[in-house]
Parts: sequence; C-alpha cells; structure tokens
Amino acid sequence: MAAEVAAGIVAGSLALLADAGHLLTDAAGLAFALFAAAIAGRPARGRWTFGFGRVEILAAQVNGLTLALAGIWIVYGAITRLVDPPHVRGGIVLTVALAGIAVNLVATLVLSRAGRESLNVRGAFLHLATDLAAFAGTALAGGLILLTGWNRFDPLAGLAVAALMFWSSASLLRDSGRIFLEAAPAEIDPDEVAAELAAQPDVVSVHDLHVWTVTSGFPALAAHVLVEPGADCHDARRRLERLLVDRFGLRHTTLQVDHVARRAQPVEIARR
Repeated sequence: MAAEVAAGIVAGSLALLADAGHLLTDAAGLAFALFAAAIAGRPARGRWTFGFGRVEILAAQVNGLTLALAGIWIVYGAITRLVDPPHVRGGIVLTVALAGIAVNLVATLVLSRAGRESLNVRGAFLHLATDLAAFAGTALAGGLILLTGWNRFDPLAGLAVAALMFWSSASLLRDSGRIFLEAAPAEIDPDEVAAELAAQPDVVSVHDLHVWTVTSGFPALAAHVLVEPGADCHDARRRLERLLVDRFGLRHTTLQVDHVARRAQPVEIARR
C-alpha cells in the first residue's frame, strides 16, 4: 500500500492514489471483519440472550460506510483533475495496477471459497472484488494514457472506481439496515407465512406474527395462533413448527397456541 502511494505520487495518478485509499479502508474493514467474526462465535450468555451474532452485521455496516466515504473522496479528486489534468506517467500506472491485479486476484479467489451467507464475509469479499475491478480499470487507464497521451483517462478511471465502491456500499448498508430495523428476510413473505399457518387444520386465526433476522443465516419467527376449542394445542404447535421448518426454513420459532373462546363460554367472577 505504501509502495502504491509512492507510485501514485511519482506518476501523478489519482487512480493509483484512489486504489491506495481503497486498500487502506479494506485493511481496516477486513481487520474489523475478523474481529467481529471472532466475537460473533461466542455463545449466548447473561443478558446477551441472542449471542453476539449482530457484531458481524455492525462490521458489515462499518464496511459499507467506509466504502462510501472513500468513494466521495475519489469523486472530489477526480472532478478536480478533470478540470485541470496533471501529467500522468502511464507506464508506472500500468505496471503497478497489473501487480495489484495479481495480488487481489489471489485474495479474491481464496475468499470466494468461504460461504457468503454471512453479511460480514460478504462485505470483506466485496472489498476485495471492488479492489480487483479498480486495479483493472486503473491498468486500462494507464494503457490508454500510454497510447494516446490523454491524461483525463486517469480521473475517469477514478470515477469508475468510485462508482463500484458506491454500489458495494449501498448493497451492504441496505442489507445490514434491514437486519437492524428487523425487517423480514427478503426470501420470506410474512403474509404468505400467515396464510399457510391459517390454512392448517384446526387453526382459526394467526395474529401478532413477526419475522426477522437475528444475524446472517439466523431468521426467527414469533406468532399467536388460535385453534378450535377441541383441538390439542401441543399437537397443533408441533405440526406448525414442522411446517415452518419444511416450507420456509424457519427453525427458531416461538408459537403461542391457545383455544379460541366459545361464544357461549361462561365467565365466572370470583367472589370473596
């Protein structure tokens, strides 16, 4: 990274400096992601009844914010250089960018083997993937500068890098924000779940249904279910839990199953 900063200053290349800044945010983001993954693996205890899984989601959100801030800095520098382009040494830009492509290609391939159900791992992968694309764009800009001598290819490559960073940032912030706001998982429709539960034998109504994500790959559901007066509440609960696992992949569920009140059911008031 230090070598890339030095090369960017010598070459007068915003694209290389942007890549170096991106690498700096990557290094900080990956370090936080590793720390978060270690914390998230701790078992639930005490007041932390759901464990520490959401530390990974916090890490993903921090990664998204750093990508956005770095992108804003690159856009500012690119606009300045489009207005008044400095001389850029295309040969240095091309050489350093090709070296960066080789290093990032290996790192991206290694991380791509890890499961990306974790939003934290996905954030780290997006950092490396955008690095790889950024170096490719920088290499292209360096080659075009060598061929044409038009120095504005360098800030244009910087803008392309910023666009990739904004896209990755928006994806991470959107998905982590949905988890923090306890929205239903994208692949589960709460209305469909309620309708499926209500369609089961003995079920009269389903209400107070909530579906949310505790952390990546950990969806949860809670609902109040009313069944016919003569139905077995425990048997109904077991059947509904099996349905939720088989049909929707919901394994962490809390169902309160009660009998619906008869219309003519007498109410007795205790007297002292």
